Amino acid sequence: MSAELIRALDQLEKERGIEKEVLIEAIEAALVSAYKKNFGTSQDVRISIDRDTGEVKVFALKKVTARPKDENSEISLEDALKLDSRYAQDDIAEVEVTPRKFGRIAAQTAKNVVLQRIREAERNLIYEEYFNKEGDIVTGIVQRIERRNVIIDLGKAEAIMLPSEQTNGEEYRFNDRIKTYIVEVRKTTKGPQILVSRTHPGLVKRLFELEVPEIHDGTVEIKSISREAGSRTKIAVYSKDPNVDPIGACVGQRGTRVQAIVDELRGEKIDIIKWSSDPEEYISSSLSPAKVVRVDADEETRTAKVIVPDFQLSLAIGKEGQNARLAAKLTGWKIDIKSESQFRATIEQQIFSMDAGFDDETADEDEEDYDEGYDGAEEADGSEDYEDGTETADGGTDPDEADPEQDSEPEQE
Repeated sequence: MSAELIRALDQLEKERGIEKEVLIEAIEAALVSAYKKNFGTSQDVRISIDRDTGEVKVFALKKVTARPKDENSEISLEDALKLDSRYAQDDIAEVEVTPRKFGRIAAQTAKNVVLQRIREAERNLIYEEYFNKEGDIVTGIVQRIERRNVIIDLGKAEAIMLPSEQTNGEEYRFNDRIKTYIVEVRKTTKGPQILVSRTHPGLVKRLFELEVPEIHDGTVEIKSISREAGSRTKIAVYSKDPNVDPIGACVGQRGTRVQAIVDELRGEKIDIIKWSSDPEEYISSSLSPAKVVRVDADEETRTAKVIVPDFQLSLAIGKEGQNARLAAKLTGWKIDIKSESQFRATIEQQIFSMDAGFDDETADEDEEDYDEGYDGAEEADGSEDYEDGTETADGGTDPDEADPEQDSEPEQE
């Protein structure tokens, strides 16, 4: 090797950010193995590379002793003093054993080490770049599909979209340009592994941040998102400025802002709801587009009983319970939805039970039909319970049997 190697390492340090000293130390360590392999020796050696000239020297490490028994690992005190007068008993002396034809081996080894370190450095740079983008959106081009996994080219690296992160109904074709959400970046021996998603709620949040300047600058805040990818998303927004309408800011003039996001999500419906610190008002808004008559909220159990008009029940519940399920996810409350007629029937049943109990107490004790264990009629009000997105039906109105006009999808907000 020569000074050209040192200049090349200096250039790499400037262009790739790989420290020259780190490269030289790696080359020295690799040359130790190359020396032992090519010259069939088991003795301890140290490789030294001159930082200015690039000259390589090999030193055998031997213990200084009065009576050496193994020439490969020991040296007499007399011979050691000839090398350096500072050596003493039990010191480790360095004896130069540089082979005459070691230059070619050293050059080839240095080349391999440098190339390997360059690859490692590039992988680390890519890892750091995308690790800092976790929770952000990246745009890529679909390259291929392997075992149902979609491989996306991000430019400097490839990302993987697992089947569980793919939206139902979406088709991913070769050369399609799509936006994805970076879920996780892993460091592996083959380089960084980037996992992306099209179903994560964070994708919707980041799209709104990119599309709505008021969200980007912090005037409007996204408080909560609930999403069933490919079908519908509910998003609760709040404005720190009383003069700014948070819903209007997200919708945009003639709906241009929200429509751009809907197009990117390939037709997914988006309900934009105004967040409120009042649970009753917030829960009422979360069931949009259905109109709510009354909300009774219990802060301790975080449950809410919601009353809606009879003709709005199927709309409040949604197709297969989707609207109520998303509202429960959005607010974090368990929501029990009843129609006005169901609510009235429940009240009447309770009144009837109270009357029946009063009659039982005042009845003649000789009455043959007297039942001491009677405790009122069994409730069957046909209500719907929704908690954390899980539906538990006790009856209620089947959305498919409701008025067809109420089963139609609500107009995009």
